[in-house]
Amino acid sequence: QVHLQESGGGLVQAGGSLRLSCVTSGRTRGNPVMGWFRQAPGKEREFVAAISGNSNTFDYAASVKDRFTIARDNAKNTLYLQMEGLNFEDTAVYYCALGSIITRRPAIWDAWGQGTQVTVSS
Repeated sequence: QVHLQESGGGLVQAGGSLRLSCVTSGRTRGNPVMGWFRQAPGKEREFVAAISGNSNTFDYAASVKDRFTIARDNAKNTLYLQMEGLNFEDTAVYYCALGSIITRRPAIWDAWGQGTQVTVSS
């Protein structure tokens, strides 16, 4: 059983920054692919970013590229999402996910955290 726990969400003004963290516990095979998704009220869950197990491969949604940075510390079983230049459209619940391939399709991922709320005030 794998457990993912996000933290670091909160209320921030437009233009501000936040760093989200996701700690993984339980049994995993090696260093799995990890990712971030988000879901705003009334909208479908959307891909934000993903990173390979060895941090050599990345993928970013066009809406966050050049503003968000995904990183991981395998020694600490922790995934990060550094978010800069936040705007109102970034308001959502952010979820971390664990999987075996980098994909933008939520259904393909194997495990999810409970989510952390990010609210950007305009």
